[in-house]
Amino acid sequence: MAGQGDGVDAAAAPAVSEAAAELAAQKIERERIARRKAERTAPVEAGAKLSGTAADLLAAVRAVEGGQQPPSRYFDDAPTAPRRVPAPAPAPAADRPRRAPRPTAPAESVDAVRALLARTGGPEAVAVKAAEILGEDAAGRLAEDPWQLLAVPGVRPTQADGFARALLGADCGPGDERRTAALVAWLLAQAALKGHTALEAAVLTGALGQYAVPDPAGALEQAIGEGAVLVFQEPVGEPVADDEEQPVKVLVGLEGCALAEESLADGLARLINTFGGAADPQQWAKAAPGPTGAELVRAVAGHGLVTHTGGEAARAEPLALLATARALGLRAWLACHSPATRDRAGEGAATVAGLLAGTEGPGRDQDGQLALDLLVVTDAPQLDVESAAALVESVPDGARLVLSGDPGVLGSAGPGRVFADLLAARACPQLASRVPDPGPLGELVSGIGAGELLAVEAPGKEVVIVPVRDAGEAVHRTVQLVAESVPRAFGIPAEGVQVVTPGHGGSAGTRALNAALKERLNPGPGRFRGFDPGDRIVYVPSPGRALPGRVVTADAEGLHLDCPGAGGRVVVPKEAVESAVRHGWAVTAHQAVGERWPGVVVVLPGDAADALSRDWVYTAFGRAERHLSVVHGVDQALPRAVAEVLPKPRTTRLTGLLRALTAAAAAGEARE
Repeated sequence: MAGQGDGVDAAAAPAVSEAAAELAAQKIERERIARRKAERTAPVEAGAKLSGTAADLLAAVRAVEGGQQPPSRYFDDAPTAPRRVPAPAPAPAADRPRRAPRPTAPAESVDAVRALLARTGGPEAVAVKAAEILGEDAAGRLAEDPWQLLAVPGVRPTQADGFARALLGADCGPGDERRTAALVAWLLAQAALKGHTALEAAVLTGALGQYAVPDPAGALEQAIGEGAVLVFQEPVGEPVADDEEQPVKVLVGLEGCALAEESLADGLARLINTFGGAADPQQWAKAAPGPTGAELVRAVAGHGLVTHTGGEAARAEPLALLATARALGLRAWLACHSPATRDRAGEGAATVAGLLAGTEGPGRDQDGQLALDLLVVTDAPQLDVESAAALVESVPDGARLVLSGDPGVLGSAGPGRVFADLLAARACPQLASRVPDPGPLGELVSGIGAGELLAVEAPGKEVVIVPVRDAGEAVHRTVQLVAESVPRAFGIPAEGVQVVTPGHGGSAGTRALNAALKERLNPGPGRFRGFDPGDRIVYVPSPGRALPGRVVTADAEGLHLDCPGAGGRVVVPKEAVESAVRHGWAVTAHQAVGERWPGVVVVLPGDAADALSRDWVYTAFGRAERHLSVVHGVDQALPRAVAEVLPKPRTTRLTGLLRALTAAAAAGEARE
């Protein structure tokens, strides 16, 4: 489908490639920073000088600032995507509903933070989160450094600045070192929410300038000196001759993303290098259940790491591979993101979250690694660097790993573009399915992947366009389609129809649509935080993880949900309902990735034109199995988005890291 990779004598030491040397230098620098952070008893003084690699990299930052290289587009125009959250806790006994975690901060700590915020006009609504993130003495820490409020999700610099002015008065200024340090960390955290694992130094200093930091480069120098951020040099363009200087770009990142990306690259290279050799392709071919995925089976027989791309119809190929491997007696498992996909796959399937949490899958051996010989991961574009690194680290030496998915869909909710970076690195065999998605829906979605919005023939009304003039009409027609038209014409009950729209806000966003759909499909007073038994919901146990379900009941314990993706029955405490549960008749395309429904209604109100892109349309339209209705109010913005608006770029390092490791391994083999 279109749109679818110490002390060793110098004379005796073997030659080391530039790539390997750069990786080694970065490792040494990180260790130096870690030691200094452990030994440090006070912050680095303002104006302190740097040395070694950090000084060289900072010099490169200043060179970029001098205008030799134009800064990249500011990252804040990328689509908002919530950060991935650790996998859920192991499931409890089957006869008891699982309880969602309650806020962990002591009540006295929360009260102290709330009182401080109230006294200064700060945002009192974030008191609980601030106490959780900043610890037991959160109020004292905030009184000493009010800009630490920026560590709380949802707090903006203007709010933190207002809070600081109320506390510090005349002592508060835009160049305050506490403010600049918090802004550096906040900007990188915001970049991670947009999918980046790092930012170009020029982009970061430019963004600091937009927040009135008088010396952006100095602020970055301070952050580097304290080890709060890491810096990297990434080669630009093709490799140059030995006597030429390789152009580089300077990247800055938070430690978590940086180390996860490096761990992921190391893990992928480990699987390539520890694979024990080719198996007998004929033996694998004989064990295959049929011709489906035969090419994938042959590739996996002889390699430790393989990528596989394709659309919805191509999902049969990883399943055939799973059956083949199991027929050969291998401990083979398939990991996916959706519980529905897991259930359709049958024996040997688990969700990624369940696999990492230990509640699903083969269990772990005495070394803590998954007890398997082959792991097939579907919907691989949804892997962020943290979950991917954890998954790859769990695969034992010598085992096989297959990453499969459709590169045309929206990227992961968390930082990174793991699947796309692996494809771009070309570090392993890449198999592209030749199986097209069938019917008018398959033709439409395939055309979108190629950049063309086709007028497909749909004699069975598989695709219907419903033009609307305004948002009010869009909401009205959407309710009509879900409650009446689609069930009557196609026999799909309203429970099998999912509404997808670009955003939560606006006159036809998820909030407005869910309110209208609830009134029609499950009216009620909403006695428990706006919910009633029978309500269709999305449970968000943590940002970036959206699980469909239903409200069962509510009592003093909280809101009881039936949520298969969270292990069945879940009780959400009343104080967590507002942030963790949303109505789910209408969702965003980011929430819908990895799921499919018999019927889908995509709502495109006029104010959604700027939010559309090729990957958004491809994802939204591709959620439909049997019928797609498009409530269309964006006129020519839809075909223009498909033809011209490409996915927002993400700044990541995985491709370069993999290429460096591959080159180092090849150089080592050549020397041998």
